[in-house]
Amino acid sequence: MSRIGKRPVELPSGVTASVSGQTIEVKGPKGAHSFTATDDVTLAVEDNAVTVTPRGKSKRARQQWGMSRTMVANMVTGVTDGFKKELEINGVGYRAQMQGNVLKLNLGYSHEVNFEVPAGVTVTAAKPTEITVEGTDPQLVGQVAANIREWRKPEPYKGKGIKYKDEYIFRKEGKKK
Repeated sequence: MSRIGKRPVELPSGVTASVSGQTIEVKGPKGAHSFTATDDVTLAVEDNAVTVTPRGKSKRARQQWGMSRTMVANMVTGVTDGFKKELEINGVGYRAQMQGNVLKLNLGYSHEVNFEVPAGVTVTAAKPTEITVEGTDPQLVGQVAANIREWRKPEPYKGKGIKYKDEYIFRKEGKKK
């Protein structure tokens, strides 16, 4: 039995959920999201909470049960609080700045990197060495942060590059003379 799936998802005040067939739509102060579940689970809204139940005892139904409940919980969290990833830039001359909808990165290349920010995500660069990615969809926020980090991953010798704020970089010792 799924320990995740059997817990109902509580709807905080200001958040509404409506189910039509296998599609659930959640609306809140930060926007609206919808999710279409597979035919292996049943979605229901009762007593200001969303419950997900499997339609059978098959392995696929049990897998979809926990996953569907997590997707609904992420939608509720996204429309109430949102999701956030923080990145740090380390390195001499490495910096970032926002210009309109474009994140301009100086990362030691011969050219400036222009990163186009997709819709549904807000990117801010409060300091030249800090980038914050915020949004209501956890998958999109994580993907945008990973795409920014991909331009210059942190290297183990000097620690230069773009890293997550809570990430630990395993440092290596250089050549001995």
